[in-house]
Amino acid sequence: MIKELTTKLDLDEFIKSFKAYFAREKPLFLEGDRDKHYQMIMELENYQYPSPPNVENLDIALIHLTKQGTLHLSTIWEFIKIISFFLKLSKVGFEDEIGGWIEKIIIPQELSEITFWFNEKGELKEEIDERFALIYSSLSSIKKEILVQFRTLFSTKRVEPYLVDRQIHLINSQEALLVRGGFNHFLKGSVIGRSSGGFFYVATLLIENLKKKEGELLTKKEEIIYEYCKKISLLFAKYLPFLKFINRAFDRFDSYNARVNFAKDRDLEFLLPTNKEEIILKDFKHPALLNPKPISLNFQKSVLLVTGVNAGGKTMLLKSILSAVTLAKYLLPMPIDSTKSKIGNFKNIEAIIDDPQSVKNDISTFAGRMVEFSKLFRKKDKTLVGVDEIELGTDADEAATLFKVMIEHYIKQGIKLIITTHHKRLASLLATNDEVELLAALYDEKNQRPIYDFLHGTIGKSYAFETALRYGIPAIIISKVKKLHGEEKENLNELIQKNIDLELKMKQELAELKYKEEKLLKKIKKLEEKEYILYNKFEKKERELESEYEQAIKAAKDALKLANTKEAHRALNRAHLTKKSIKNKALPKVKNEALSVGDSVKYGQVKGVLKAIKRDIGTIESDGITLHLPLHSLQKSFTQDRSFKTKIYVEKPQNANMSIDLHGLRQDEALERLDEFLSQALVSGFDEVTIYHGIGSGRLAFAVKEFLKSYPKELLFTDAPANEGGFGATIVRL
Repeated sequence: MIKELTTKLDLDEFIKSFKAYFAREKPLFLEGDRDKHYQMIMELENYQYPSPPNVENLDIALIHLTKQGTLHLSTIWEFIKIISFFLKLSKVGFEDEIGGWIEKIIIPQELSEITFWFNEKGELKEEIDERFALIYSSLSSIKKEILVQFRTLFSTKRVEPYLVDRQIHLINSQEALLVRGGFNHFLKGSVIGRSSGGFFYVATLLIENLKKKEGELLTKKEEIIYEYCKKISLLFAKYLPFLKFINRAFDRFDSYNARVNFAKDRDLEFLLPTNKEEIILKDFKHPALLNPKPISLNFQKSVLLVTGVNAGGKTMLLKSILSAVTLAKYLLPMPIDSTKSKIGNFKNIEAIIDDPQSVKNDISTFAGRMVEFSKLFRKKDKTLVGVDEIELGTDADEAATLFKVMIEHYIKQGIKLIITTHHKRLASLLATNDEVELLAALYDEKNQRPIYDFLHGTIGKSYAFETALRYGIPAIIISKVKKLHGEEKENLNELIQKNIDLELKMKQELAELKYKEEKLLKKIKKLEEKEYILYNKFEKKERELESEYEQAIKAAKDALKLANTKEAHRALNRAHLTKKSIKNKALPKVKNEALSVGDSVKYGQVKGVLKAIKRDIGTIESDGITLHLPLHSLQKSFTQDRSFKTKIYVEKPQNANMSIDLHGLRQDEALERLDEFLSQALVSGFDEVTIYHGIGSGRLAFAVKEFLKSYPKELLFTDAPANEGGFGATIVRL
């Protein structure tokens, strides 16, 4: 299933590149606690550690051990590589969650000792058994003797004329000379091959004897190796549960390591899925695109309906959303701003993208789509479905009605859908549903090209004619098509475009207002900080002056206690001088009118309303911000009272009627008169009116009822009784 999904989402190359980081092939999904996996991956990014060695799959080997089988030396070496790797990891000094996990992997001493029996090539070392030393020594002697024999033959004058070259040729793992015919008179040996030039590869009798001895030694070596394989296999069987555990642990660490290194090499970020079914993307880039435009969106509701221009990026937007959710589900790194993005945890991810038509299965496009949609009725919560070109393969109007009902049913099931469509019918049917979000692909009218950007909350225009013209269809053909298409539908497209332009203008104005608001808040914060500093300085100065005054009073009291009257007078004079200097140093009082709660006040350039007074501090509210300021710093603000009451007088019509006759009028003229008639009836206070439109072809009657349905005030209406006009008249209750 994951392979099929990644193919539909154009993620195959990205996944293939990631899998190249594995030490051995394994599934993408990480079993167990996803939060814990994520935490370990994040921790692993902060450490330097040895890379996992390339290891073969050992599932069959573990089965052999279960049956007490003897493993081949090469298979034993694969287990040894895993054990040696975890011995190295234990020395890294991991901490936190990853450190606690590795500490729990305790390798039995007997298995740890076996790792020293092997060299880096996976061969048993000579020093573990003296028989190996004797065999290797004998093999070395035989090889030297073979070389001596060849040198002797090369220098023998009787043999030299028959030598084609002076090289030792290896034929079927046996050393031989290349000689001409007639060699048998001077050279004893056997022919083991023929060259393309008709010469003979000859193994001499003496060298054959030496090779025979070498073969016997190698056989003894294999026997000894088999002894050790049997011994190690018995030990492995003893620790079989541990080997199964460490085999799984290796895959787990390998999965972490691959993700960490892949993210570092490509500058990617991880995103842990949340428990909510939300999709908030910030600057996500689909891995398959070269220099793509980043995607940012907030998809909180049940359905995201994407409409708009052909080749405007709708399909790629759908694939990008599903790709981001898939990568997060499997804890794979991706190009995204993870700090501002959130992706929910979806159990099922379905992509209905390709044309399912198949000659082999005798199925049409629409029938194939119905088969795929029928499967969704068995899905439940935590399912995300992406549908590209939902009306594909059938009449758009019929499909719109069908899919409206189906989508509403899927919403009740708890399924989350992303849908793209070129047709406005389905979008208009679903636009009033509170669980549906609209998104329109935008088009640059001036430069006649899509801009690969999207506008939230509106239905987009398809620009089929403009796209056809851009891709080479003659202008005269497009002109004829537009004429045939009809002015009414073209006017609808223009209305949609005006709506898009208005939305863009409003967004721009909102952005400007937000910028001004942030700028104002910064200024107010600076004023608050400045006021706070000034208030602290004022309090400090006030305390200093109070201290000086207390000292002056104390000096006066001390003077009164003195027996010497003259000295007392001098002390009092000094006290008065100090008091006078204190008055001169005191801050000048600002003349201000008495303030009360509810007054309009100002502090510098900041204006607001006085909400509370506590001691000498006033609380004012300015543009939604609360400030606490000294009362002496506030002044009354005399602003013009702009609150006024508006009275509307509506004059009742003098000649209002309770019925209107629309017979013989054109549709647009009839609806215009009907609109005026209903307005007069409402102003006059009528409870019920009658509209006579006749039966005829039924077009006027249909138009009248559609007009009543869309009237701003909700109206109740029904066909008139038979004696009052029947189907040719409509009674409206106001």
